[in-house]
Amino acid sequence: MALAASMARPKRWDRPFGGDMTDDDVDRALALPLLSTIDADAFPKSQRLRDIIRFDSRISEYKRGDIVVRQGDYGHSVFIPISGAMRVLIETPPEIQRAEPALSADSSRNHGLGFWEALKQGWSKPKFPEVRDVSLYQQTNTSVRSVGSSGEAESRSYIKDVDKVNAACKTVQIKVGDDDMVGEIAALTRGIRTATIYADEDSVLLEMRWQGLRDVRNRDAGFRAFIDERYRQRALISQLRSLPLFVNLSDDVLEEISKQTKYETYGDFEWNRTFQKTDSRDSDSVIDKEPILAQQGHYPNDLIVISSGFGRVSELLDNKERTIDYLDQSALFGLEEITANWRRDENVPFQRTLRAIGYLDVLRIPVPLVEKYVLPTIPEEHLPELVIDDENPWLQSVEGERIDQELVDFFIDNRTINGTRTMLVNTDRCVNCDDCVRGCAAAHDNNPRFLRHGPKKDNIMVANACMHCVDPVCLIGCPTGAIGRHQSTGNVIINDLSCIGCGTCAASCPYDNIRLVEVRDESGAFIVDEGTQEPIVKATKCDLCQDQLTGPACQQACPHDALIRMDMRDRDSLTEWLCRQ
Repeated sequence: MALAASMARPKRWDRPFGGDMTDDDVDRALALPLLSTIDADAFPKSQRLRDIIRFDSRISEYKRGDIVVRQGDYGHSVFIPISGAMRVLIETPPEIQRAEPALSADSSRNHGLGFWEALKQGWSKPKFPEVRDVSLYQQTNTSVRSVGSSGEAESRSYIKDVDKVNAACKTVQIKVGDDDMVGEIAALTRGIRTATIYADEDSVLLEMRWQGLRDVRNRDAGFRAFIDERYRQRALISQLRSLPLFVNLSDDVLEEISKQTKYETYGDFEWNRTFQKTDSRDSDSVIDKEPILAQQGHYPNDLIVISSGFGRVSELLDNKERTIDYLDQSALFGLEEITANWRRDENVPFQRTLRAIGYLDVLRIPVPLVEKYVLPTIPEEHLPELVIDDENPWLQSVEGERIDQELVDFFIDNRTINGTRTMLVNTDRCVNCDDCVRGCAAAHDNNPRFLRHGPKKDNIMVANACMHCVDPVCLIGCPTGAIGRHQSTGNVIINDLSCIGCGTCAASCPYDNIRLVEVRDESGAFIVDEGTQEPIVKATKCDLCQDQLTGPACQQACPHDALIRMDMRDRDSLTEWLCRQ
């Protein structure tokens, strides 16, 4: 019998953020005013401050006009200026704003197809797959240049005419010493960058990725106070005000609540890098690895508000955890128990457990503040009741049928719940006719945008098609902003004109739903790079047939109602479809 292969356990810093940080670079970073006051002795030997700076940071040079962060991009790092100056665009002009993702591979079509265009497309089939109009690639809004050595090279967008933008646009300049950090809110919450920032002159910046920011914040009280105050000033109050529970509170009350509210993060921020793409995951082992935020049977000290990410709600049943539900952004946990205690002066503990799925950002609002300011403003008839049913929301009866508990676990364990347009296939009704594939190919230059296979539980398969996620991690790191949410639909779409084929989005997608394809001209010849003569590749994926009158061609083409694009947050529609005879 052959011996099992062995390898060293992967460690966090096996792949440093900046591979060439020297001792001098670390000293230079630690001399910055924001970092110089941090107590290095507060860090353990396994996680020294110098190591965090060395492995979770990098020093980068930006030429004048280089875009540091772009409005609309997902954030995962912060920037601390070392030298030079940056500018913040108050309003991003069209020539440099994130390009609106095109509605099809033919990026000249930025509107839905008309009736006759749609009819023509349905009856015609291109001779070659992935045909592009080469002339359109000369019309991009910003330019892209490569920076760094060949081994560590990256692509960076830059503004062609900085003086013109400075003169025509309303901006605010940031000099060294004016502002110690930019981008921290988006980095903490994996949110969307709210402004475009570019180098106003040649600059040197220290960039720290999220993990390092988290660890320094956790270990140093002064740094944590600085970050938390920034968060309160820029994001927390507006986030609280967006919740129905807080709409009737005054600014003074919101300010007091925000000062005592804690912002906490659980789980792995980059869960997509380690997520196992498999159809046979053991639910019990998955739950055991998920961090616990609130334990069943413990007394609630805080009202928990989901800021971003997903949380699993479970209960102990016969010495095993049974999944009840999942929570996403703006959901509340513990309100029913807190209300019951406030009404009857009791000590009702949490009836269920809350865990982080992947990663989870939460706000913790102390119970005394909820009892003092929030609950008295809610009419008695609208106060939540503490009612714990035997069945969870996903197992309710629909015409005599119920969703199997194992299927609920399958959706949550495989994080299918992330999808707003997940492709589900009922294999009992599917006859393998491939009409869905042919319909997709007809709508997308003779090349289908999905694969009819994927994780499966019983008769339900989750196909390899873009799910247009609630948390689209594919957006992280795109150097040109080519992949993003369409402003009018919310769908995650790739702008073919801006895509440089780097593959960052494909590597980031935890579900293997993005492909790189070689593109052709109208004669069928491959379009090649004029320097290397290598074929040009573009990222492609499902765009939900956004320019089609009838919606997704895959679903419309299925003759047996075996395929559906489902918003996994719509429990009623999902339950009805799953239980349909």
